[in-house]
Amino acid sequence: MNNLTTLLKSSIGRKLMMALTGIFLILFLVIHLIGNLQLLIPDGGESFNIYAHTMGNNPLIQIVSKLNFLFIILHIIYAIWLGRVNKAARPIGYAGKAADATSTLSSRNMGILGTLILVFLVVHLKGFWYEFKTGTDIAMATYGTMTIPNVYLIIEAAFQELWYVVFYVAMVGAVGFHLYHGFQSAFQTLGLGYNKYKKTIQTVGILYAILIPALFALIPIVMYIQNA
Repeated sequence: MNNLTTLLKSSIGRKLMMALTGIFLILFLVIHLIGNLQLLIPDGGESFNIYAHTMGNNPLIQIVSKLNFLFIILHIIYAIWLGRVNKAARPIGYAGKAADATSTLSSRNMGILGTLILVFLVVHLKGFWYEFKTGTDIAMATYGTMTIPNVYLIIEAAFQELWYVVFYVAMVGAVGFHLYHGFQSAFQTLGLGYNKYKKTIQTVGILYAILIPALFALIPIVMYIQNA
């Protein structure tokens, strides 16, 4: 236990925790996107409502969901910790090297991007997840012999507000920039960024950072246009 604690407090341990929690969250985004894309199926929300009900009552999914919240918290904690340690170790830039010449825009602003994403996450959870879990006036929908909460209506109502659609699209854009650096950095920390897989990881990382946020952004845009 002492060895594990020492590792997690070390520079390598901090970077390893950032990488592992980051990869978990990257994978979770894909699963979350697959579910959310069902909002675009033209069936009045039936597919999404059944999906949401199934996911909300599946014990395995509930465990994964709780792990997701845990890893988000750990990712934030270690990000702040790493940022403070790095700032303390290098209070001024290296002489003769401009920041924009030695790093990418996203890597230089990971703290700002992370803060924006945290704000987005709080707003998103308050508007959707919290309503699902605590709402007492959620309409019900009947499909065959099954009557379940019509959570589709909550999301549809939210995406009829132009300000929220713009906010949502802007924030998933921030997620994309965060992923652009984070994806490659995570695999580099695990030792896969310096060998023959480097180009592949870079390419996949760029495609992931573009495609996943773009598909998330597509959902509110399409729903807003459909209900305009």
